[in-house]
Amino acid sequence: MTAPQHYPDAVEELVGAFRQLPGIGRRGAERLVLAMLNWEPENLRLLGKLIAGLPESVGRCPECGMLANAGELCFICRQPARDATTVCVVENASQVIAIESSGNFRGRYHVLGGRLSPLDAENGSGLNLPALIDLANSGRVKEIILALSPDVEGRATAIYLAELLKDAPVKVTQPALGLPAGANLSFADGATITAALNGRTVLGGGRHGK
Repeated sequence: MTAPQHYPDAVEELVGAFRQLPGIGRRGAERLVLAMLNWEPENLRLLGKLIAGLPESVGRCPECGMLANAGELCFICRQPARDATTVCVVENASQVIAIESSGNFRGRYHVLGGRLSPLDAENGSGLNLPALIDLANSGRVKEIILALSPDVEGRATAIYLAELLKDAPVKVTQPALGLPAGANLSFADGATITAALNGRTVLGGGRHGK
């Protein structure tokens, strides 16, 4: 049975749109929309313009897959002083920001754009893997750090990647200390991430990783 509508159609549609965002339920979406109804019309039009322009204005860095201005390098890859021989593999852009907040990592990144889901029997077809394999075999990289969240999906992805890179001429490691099981790397504090990176251990390893 369909729940009755309490608001005008436009409000209900916007509530439904906000509910697609992570962590936003029905009541939270309602509060957001009702608050926006008190905004000046110019501010609402500006918000709509910013949202509508996201597909054209934001893209992926051609070097690492991080979010960037469309057609441009990200803020990490624009820094020539970064250590290009050490690459930290993460699931998404928010994890890049989390690691950068630690102030401890000066290498580069590779953003997968997701992770494996063992329950869905995913095989990595939707991840940014070809570029990672090319990078690992390029001869320019000495170490690849698999900095994935230590939950079920993150561990499955790390194991999959370690197997994928086992014959590459790089050392494959993973953060060790400080990250509790089941945690999401995106929400770890800087000190925890620093401890995890400093205590990283070899995971499988490529031809140069033993």
